[in-house]
Amino acid sequence: MAIAASLAVWSCAANPPVQTAVPTTSAAVHQLRADLTRIFNASINDRGVWGVDVRSLDTGERLFEMNTGKLMMPASNMKILTLSAAADALGWDYRFTTTVEARGTVADGVLHGDLVIKSNGDPTINTRNGRADTVLAAWAQALTGAGIQSIDGRVIGNDQAFDDEDIGAGWSWDYLQYGYAAPVGALEFNEDVATLSVAPNPNVGGTPIVSLQAGAGLQLVNRATTGSAGSDDTIDYRRHIDRPVLEVTGSIPLGAQPDNRNVAVVNPTLFFAESVRAGLVARGIAITGPGVDYDDIAAELMPVESGTHAATDSMHTTLITTTMSPPLGEIATVLMKVSQNLYAETLLKAVAASRGGLGTVEGGRLSVRNTLTGWGIPADSYVMYDGSGLSRYNYVTAGTLTSILEHLYKDSAHRDAFLSTLPIAGKDGTLAARLRQTRAEGNAIAKTGSIANVRALSGFVKTRDGEMLVFSILANDFVIPAATINWIADLGVEVLSNFSRQVQ
Repeated sequence: MAIAASLAVWSCAANPPVQTAVPTTSAAVHQLRADLTRIFNASINDRGVWGVDVRSLDTGERLFEMNTGKLMMPASNMKILTLSAAADALGWDYRFTTTVEARGTVADGVLHGDLVIKSNGDPTINTRNGRADTVLAAWAQALTGAGIQSIDGRVIGNDQAFDDEDIGAGWSWDYLQYGYAAPVGALEFNEDVATLSVAPNPNVGGTPIVSLQAGAGLQLVNRATTGSAGSDDTIDYRRHIDRPVLEVTGSIPLGAQPDNRNVAVVNPTLFFAESVRAGLVARGIAITGPGVDYDDIAAELMPVESGTHAATDSMHTTLITTTMSPPLGEIATVLMKVSQNLYAETLLKAVAASRGGLGTVEGGRLSVRNTLTGWGIPADSYVMYDGSGLSRYNYVTAGTLTSILEHLYKDSAHRDAFLSTLPIAGKDGTLAARLRQTRAEGNAIAKTGSIANVRALSGFVKTRDGEMLVFSILANDFVIPAATINWIADLGVEVLSNFSRQVQ
């Protein structure tokens, strides 16, 4: 008890309470604290650690604290910090810009030169709502409108708005092949994932038919087999860490439909250029050259030294069209509701680039720190290494998350836009299947978080009396099933939704 009391004193000293008149602790609050203590002190998770903070946004009262000031891995709750800085720096109406330029001369419907596509990080040219198809159709139409029916040259992806550090510090090598760990770049197509298709062989024991979307930058090694009809599908794949090889293993049942998986590409810019090239060809624009990464031909495109003066590039450049992304508010909804990691990493670099420099993670982290310091968030209450929460180098306290959420809720410039991005319990996003048939269903809105041995849930819920609460629930170092941890966290939120200050 002495240790617990000391921790409580330290927590209050590190996070002094807002000087707001609050009601004397009632029997109902005492009961709430007792209920939550039983839930989060359950012996089933004795080897794990909980960090929990619950506050009333109506009274300012801290209703429950457990390890509130302890630094813990947040998983995708790190996206709350990333989005806060992006919204503050860019604004909810911010749109990314992508330009299409013809570099060369046009004669008789032919562009004798290259098509150059440049962006400052638009992550939305993908299959969600058919946007990629819409964009490619518009670009094909713009080329036709400019008198270009074919291109005797290449499709060049110009990714110079961001640096080339495309995966995060602290990301684990054993999941880099999966779509959720796709590398970030200033040019992104289909969220930087290529489709791997595995179809069964007509004969049991035969080698399946395996294909990988062009531009992924990976060499396929097929070690899979075809199992008997009705057998388990055990297809898996791994990326070699020493070379760009994707090894497919496991078994697919005879007669099964193709097993399609998302594979993180090696070079986002090359994948973008190759995908755009294929898309334009499919829409009637003939192209003789390949898709290429600007970095691979930069020396060719730079001005040539002539004596003591630099000669200008002799190739004429014409703007064909400019494409704007949906506003940040819509991008953020995908980011938070489905926990899209690539969007988070893109926003972190975009914030840095928006200040006139190169889009880097370090620049993004500095922007996050500037924003949060301005909001009164202590710099030692979080450690940020990436924007998405995939990194195991990230740390944050439950108290920091509730403080950030409280600021967003009370700031009219952010409140409505931010709240609309969060998953709704029992309804959509990563909370669609959780807290159903409870008072929290359709009521609680929160950001989830999930990496190995880490679960997080932070957001808002209304009590039985309509009082608005903000909460953060972090779990680290557990060895019991993650589903059990989620169930415990959900039970805590359900208790909050049932809380009433009225005498029962």
